[in-house]
Amino acid sequence: MSVDRDQVLRSAAALLTRKGSATMDEVARAAGISRATLHRHFAGRDALVRALEELGIQEFEAAIDAARLDEDSASDALRRLVKEIEPAAGLLAFLVTENQLFEGEEQHEGWARLDADVAALFRRGQEGGEFRIDLTPVWLTEALYGLVGSGAWAVLDGRVAAKDFSYMIAELLIGGAQRRVES
Repeated sequence: MSVDRDQVLRSAAALLTRKGSATMDEVARAAGISRATLHRHFAGRDALVRALEELGIQEFEAAIDAARLDEDSASDALRRLVKEIEPAAGLLAFLVTENQLFEGEEQHEGWARLDADVAALFRRGQEGGEFRIDLTPVWLTEALYGLVGSGAWAVLDGRVAAKDFSYMIAELLIGGAQRRVES
């Protein structure tokens, strides 16, 4: 029987999104395979998390592409980005909590590329007069990640309706970042 590695990763992502401390046995059960089969594909938890990191980066890159960050106002582009990130929000929230992803100089270059793309969106909004200039693009990027992670956990816990995810995150972030013209 052939094992679909992508299906195993997606099963692992779904489980670890709900239960970050899940064991490799639990991951194998969730994927419908034996622990030995799981270990043939991923030597241990670190290898599994690294593969999930690759999947998360791919999902986030696809969301950025689909959101067309250079089109329309920065606020509208940000709303599209949050909507496009939503399907991967749980995986991204899990990955952000995995400290080994951010140790020293071993940080995956994909994260730096994604950070730069999102920061460029905020910078564009600042240069266009939409967003406050007293909040750095890096800070606004981190705020976005924090809200996406918190929103994902709140939806998973049933404290927030999934249908409200994109609206609440985008509007809270835009409301806080929006430049106000004083009269």
